Amino acid sequence: MNDSYIYVIVALLPLAAVMLTVQVNPYNALVIRGILGGVAALVYAVLGAADVALTEALVGTMLTTTLYAVAVRSSLVMQIGVLKDELGETDDRSPFFQLIADLQTIGSKYHLRLELLPYPNPQSLHRALIEKEVHVTCIERSHEDEHDSAEIESGRQPYHTAVRIHRLYDILQTELASPATTLTYVTATDSGEKH
Repeated sequence: MNDSYIYVIVALLPLAAVMLTVQVNPYNALVIRGILGGVAALVYAVLGAADVALTEALVGTMLTTTLYAVAVRSSLVMQIGVLKDELGETDDRSPFFQLIADLQTIGSKYHLRLELLPYPNPQSLHRALIEKEVHVTCIERSHEDEHDSAEIESGRQPYHTAVRIHRLYDILQTELASPATTLTYVTATDSGEKH
C-alpha cells in the first residue's frame, strides 16, 4: 500500500505554519490559521488519533479561529470623533470629506476600519478624546478658540486633528499629507496639546 499521501499531508503543516507567520493582513492570517488547524486535524485522523483530531478540529480550528476573528474585528477600529454638523455636509469635495477619505486610505493600509462618532459640541468632543471614548478627533478650527484666526482667515488648514494613541499619531504624522489639517498628540492626563 502506498502511503505517500501521508507525507504530502504532513508536509502541509510546516508550509501552512510558515505562511501564517509571514502574513501582514490579519484576516488572511485567520484564514491560514483555520487551514493549519484543518490540516493538523487531518494528519491526526490519518495517523489514527481520532480523539485528538476531533479536539483539534473543534477547539484548534473552529473555536480559536472564531475567537481570533472577534478579537481582530473589534480591535482594528479607529474611532474618529466629529461634530454632528460636519456629518450633515453633502459636498464630497469639502475639506472635511477629503480629510476623512485620506484617513480611510491610511486606515485601509493598516487594516483599520473607521468609525465616525458624532458629538454635539467641541467640549464633548474633547472630553471624549480625554476619556478614551475615541482615538482621534477632527474639528473645524472655527469651532475652536480664535487664537488661530490668521490660519482660519487664510483658508489654510481649516481642521485640527487630535490623536491620543502614540502609535496612531506616528502613523498619521508620516502618512497624512492632507493640507486641510494640523495634527497634534494629546495624552489622557493633559487637557492641552502636545506637538
